[in-house]
Amino acid sequence: MSAAEKIELKSIGFVKTKAIGKEVKDKGNVSEIVFREDLAEALEGIEDFSHLFVIFWMHEISKEERETMKVHPRGRSDMPLLGAFATRTPHRPNPIGLTVVELLKVEGNVVTIRGLDAFDGTPVLDIKPFDKWDMVEDARVPEWWMKLDKEKLGKRGISK
Repeated sequence: MSAAEKIELKSIGFVKTKAIGKEVKDKGNVSEIVFREDLAEALEGIEDFSHLFVIFWMHEISKEERETMKVHPRGRSDMPLLGAFATRTPHRPNPIGLTVVELLKVEGNVVTIRGLDAFDGTPVLDIKPFDKWDMVEDARVPEWWMKLDKEKLGKRGISK
């Protein structure tokens, strides 16, 4: 398989949320993932986990945005100009989103979660349970990232 070979995916469901615009970034938002009926049995046992990784397709990213290879983190010109893969920008060749969410409940083919930063109707590609093996004790991040994190915590009234 070459790097240029086409990969085909089929969504397993879609996001259902009332959040619009920038509200989507609020980690307190409760939303649902409505799974395809034929996949409902694949959810068996997922309720025993407190958190999940949700992998989704950011369907509102335009073709032009997908061709953006360098960005300033958070669109801020006071941050360094970096390759898209060195940031969390949605502007990337394959606009795949990844978010850790809190699992609230499972009812049939509907999973209710908190903290998903995806728009209503977003196709979901996969979910995976989060566990302690996904933790990294000595993660390293660049200085610009620490500055953004400190600002974010300051806005919440949290000090490190």
